[in-house]
Amino acid sequence: MISHQLLMVDSLNTQIYETEEELSIGAAKIGQEYLENILDHKSEATILLATGNSQLKFLDKLIASQKIDWSRINLFHLDEYLGIDGKDAASFRFYLHERVEKRINPKVFHYLIGDTLEPLDECERYTKLLKKHPIDLCCLGVGVNGHLAFNEPQVANFNDPHWVKLVRLDQQTRWVQAHQGHFKDFENVPKYAFTVTIPTILSAKKIICLATGESKAEIIKEILQGGISKHCPASVLRQHSDATLFLDKESAQLL
Repeated sequence: MISHQLLMVDSLNTQIYETEEELSIGAAKIGQEYLENILDHKSEATILLATGNSQLKFLDKLIASQKIDWSRINLFHLDEYLGIDGKDAASFRFYLHERVEKRINPKVFHYLIGDTLEPLDECERYTKLLKKHPIDLCCLGVGVNGHLAFNEPQVANFNDPHWVKLVRLDQQTRWVQAHQGHFKDFENVPKYAFTVTIPTILSAKKIICLATGESKAEIIKEILQGGISKHCPASVLRQHSDATLFLDKESAQLL
């Protein structure tokens, strides 16, 4: 049993681990047991997946458990850049196909088509699919500005009437993507992206959110100790009935 600290802020269960490795093991165990329980009672389950560096070890551990019947699981993802081809290594479709779909063979993986010729129609198509498959588990990361998916502070809406929408990306978000080497330089980072909205995320029966590293320490302090506000979109997790925030000692250092 891996030791960790527990912290409850409003309805948000927060678990603090010594390392990212231990965090990933803890989060994957909770996710695996939850999915096993869902599949004991239903014929299929639906997961909404995130991308990003915080998800890598977690996804590896979840897949490595080999206790989940992926053939009964529908997969969706949170966001995608507008205008990007699914074979581009910077696209989230590519990330999830290589790191998840190829390894597990799910029932189906519904991807956002970033290079569609009809972006508004793509929002509607994905919305209809999400409405047909209520989300059992949503896996999240947190941006350095507190965004969830691409719900940036400037466009986040806790009462958004849309399920999926197009947004202009925050400059800070684009710099992070360039700095992490996903694009050749800042100018090559797309300016717009598809994202599922805050209400879509909150519709999930269970939420697992991961935040690791010193770069997330300031925003974690804001999420847990500031007000619940669209200026820090991830703060809304404090209102969800079954959400867990997983931190390592670096991301939790300012608490």
